[in-house]
Amino acid sequence: MPLMARRQIRKMRGGAQSHLLEADDGQFYIVKFQNNPQHRRILVNELVASIFLKYLEISTADTALIQVTDEFLRENPGVSIELGASKKPVATGWQFGSRYPGDPARVAVYDFVPDTLLHKVRNLSDFLGALVFDKWVSNADGRQAVFFRARVREWLPGPAHDHALAMGFIALMIDQGFAFNGPEWSFTDSPVQGLYARKLVYDGVASIEQFEPWIERVIHFPEEVVDQAYKQVPPEWIGEDVDQFERLLETLMRRRKRVPDLVADTRRAKQSPFANWK
Repeated sequence: MPLMARRQIRKMRGGAQSHLLEADDGQFYIVKFQNNPQHRRILVNELVASIFLKYLEISTADTALIQVTDEFLRENPGVSIELGASKKPVATGWQFGSRYPGDPARVAVYDFVPDTLLHKVRNLSDFLGALVFDKWVSNADGRQAVFFRARVREWLPGPAHDHALAMGFIALMIDQGFAFNGPEWSFTDSPVQGLYARKLVYDGVASIEQFEPWIERVIHFPEEVVDQAYKQVPPEWIGEDVDQFERLLETLMRRRKRVPDLVADTRRAKQSPFANWK
């Protein structure tokens, strides 16, 4: 859904130098800009990967195209890109927005929760789905996630979460910018690629079977979903790289059948994350 940036809230941490902005729908978005230091391809990766994650039923933030205008930048001079001691304005036009899970003045979002709470996260199995996804798309970054408390049924609908008033911790998979090996738009594979730093999320893994629901979805991933994702990317994000982007997506589809082996290869990491997979 295309939206207009309305107000800056704060600058976020990270190499992409994103900002938390309020949009004209009254919601809040972590916005990455076309001229971010990591490359405009990061925006393509974020949007396409988020669409794929939604199809695979892995919890991730809603996304939107956020329009940044000259007027907005005049009214919000703190929105800029810092390069050493200098600053430059962010690009105008369409930017990538990842929706914040609520009003930041009211909803606390955590990068880290202690082990005593981590095992209580209501959708912990999504980390298994995310690993399958990250192997498929060659995520060159470790798996990133955030946590927040909310009514479970509002975020995880279904019979397993019938209690409408139940509160619990929810995990959202974020920062897909380094899918497809980041701005390189290539595929590299290693046992440690895409792993979440906290091994506790993999304690329930005893065999490849725990990954099967997501492996099957990837192996049978429909081309029409890829086509729909392609059509949602603003042309200016791709620029003159159309042929390379199309080859990237073609290679991605050919990789589908390799995913079970890529997941199994994770056991060969110097320190296997699967303590109970014998």
